[in-house]
Amino acid sequence: MPKERLTAFSDGVIAIIITIMVLELKVPHSADLAALGALVPVFLTYVLSFVYIAIYWNNHHHLMAAVQEVDGVVLWANMHLMFWLSLVPFATGWMGENHFAAVPTALYGVTLLMPAIAYYILQITIIRVQGRDGPLARALGRDLKGKLSPLIYLTAIALAFVAPWISHGLYVLVALIWLVPDRRIERKIAKGA
Repeated sequence: MPKERLTAFSDGVIAIIITIMVLELKVPHSADLAALGALVPVFLTYVLSFVYIAIYWNNHHHLMAAVQEVDGVVLWANMHLMFWLSLVPFATGWMGENHFAAVPTALYGVTLLMPAIAYYILQITIIRVQGRDGPLARALGRDLKGKLSPLIYLTAIALAFVAPWISHGLYVLVALIWLVPDRRIERKIAKGA
């Protein structure tokens, strides 16, 4: 079946996720700057999560550019990714509202790890449809960033119980690694590979 319904659905889910996150930013009940100061942890968590969701949207867009048709397994793998992404607003709110405490920080890491795993599963299912010589398999190559990110997440989850600020730094590090767009798929498609 054509990929268009899958991409339209995914775009809609991602838009709703971002909307839910921004709606969680509560307006202060006083007009002084001190009231905004109390919202700093919530806002910083929102910004980081927004960047992550934007990265997933961007990479999902590039991933689907390498796909012509999808099957039921790819549809379910994509739904699996959307499920884990849909939990980001909850973890974002919990960590921000609790000022980066250990357990919410660890759960936030789990909420970042699981979409990474789901994205990998989605790539594998697409490669299964296209074959090992298909455009996606050739474009991904060794996928160092994709293999390194889950290891950093696991480290950050464990460190959340020792030094949550290190975990936050690691979450930011992974976002920075992925903030530079991954153009491998774009280049392969442009070359007609």
